Amino acid sequence: LARLNRPQERNALCSELTEQLATLVQEWDTDTTVRCIVIAGGEEYFAAGEDVRALAERSSQDALAHSTGRFWSRMGACRTPLVAAVSGYALGAGFELALLCDMIVASETAELGNPEILLGIIPGGGATQRLTRVIGRQRTMELLLTGRRIDAQEAFRLGIVNRVAPKKKWLSQALELAQVVARRPPVAVRLAKQAVLAAEETGLEAGLAQERRLLELAMATEDRLEGMRAFIEKRRPDFKGR
Repeated sequence: LARLNRPQERNALCSELTEQLATLVQEWDTDTTVRCIVIAGGEEYFAAGEDVRALAERSSQDALAHSTGRFWSRMGACRTPLVAAVSGYALGAGFELALLCDMIVASETAELGNPEILLGIIPGGGATQRLTRVIGRQRTMELLLTGRRIDAQEAFRLGIVNRVAPKKKWLSQALELAQVVARRPPVAVRLAKQAVLAAEETGLEAGLAQERRLLELAMATEDRLEGMRAFIEKRRPDFKGR
């Protein structure tokens, strides 16, 4: 569990915070004992975007020089499943951080959106691409061109979040989901994540070919034998990650 903790700044994603988060996630991604990662904020704020005060003081050249592009690339390279636990506001880069995760559990109090257009800019952490892939071009256009926020129930209806949790149970439900994933065979889980993400980057035929290649890798694992034996013997499998 990684928790964003800048309450006085509404968990705004400053360079120090993004560096710490990306470094931690990269370390966990190489640890074979870590099978799922939950990223959470606080009750009132998941993350309220980038630090607007700091951004406003920079020239356009300086802002581009301090781009967070490397942070998004590092986070996007994570092979371990990521679950976002969202309560309160997830705006701008905060919403983009949630979208980067593989699953989202949102509190009934959550408000999500990309208000960058109201600041005279556009999203720069992937919303134009990831949100479009989730909800389609027209709906993404409406949200990004108006800066409108949506609540947890609308996000659920649009397919952005996986679950809407009661106010006091958003974190526990996110952890429960992560624990379910963590009990699955870790090699197969990573291969499945890789195959699903390939659907966003390739055509259908290339994606199906990638799926078949990844299935061949899964079939060669010890966990595949364990899972099938456990099914036949009607017992719980003991996956080793091999």
